[in-house]
Amino acid sequence: MSEVRVRSLEAPTETGIVALADIFDAYRAHYGEEIERGASATWLAEQLGSGRLTAFVAELDAVGFATVVDIPASLRLGRYWQIRDLFVVPDRRRLGIGAALLDFVADSARSASARRVSVQTEVDNRAARHLYESSGFAQVEGYVGLTLPLTSDGAS
Repeated sequence: MSEVRVRSLEAPTETGIVALADIFDAYRAHYGEEIERGASATWLAEQLGSGRLTAFVAELDAVGFATVVDIPASLRLGRYWQIRDLFVVPDRRRLGIGAALLDFVADSARSASARRVSVQTEVDNRAARHLYESSGFAQVEGYVGLTLPLTSDGAS
């Protein structure tokens, strides 16, 4: 396998957003979401263009991505990064692409003076948990995740 190259999607072009949207749709389909042509590209363009979301792309024929948000850490008077999404296309899994994305995100967070990188996943997603734990992430004890649904479907 060729070496995976990970890069930040800085000032994404329409072509870059459309390429990311293709694998973003595969990611959403993986979680059972219905795909509406062009909707992901529109959403990504809005989120990336506003600076609310940063995307990192693993390149070996567009095989994976991660998105992060930069969050204020008020008690520490700093900030941290939260990985919102991480996806590798199914036929390219177990080749080190997820780990390469995590390493790149962590290095980028350090360069940006973030205090930590956080990620959440489902309890039964063993593959993701193994990837995160083998990359140095540790489960946070003593906290409970809560959410307040603001739409009828309760989706996040």
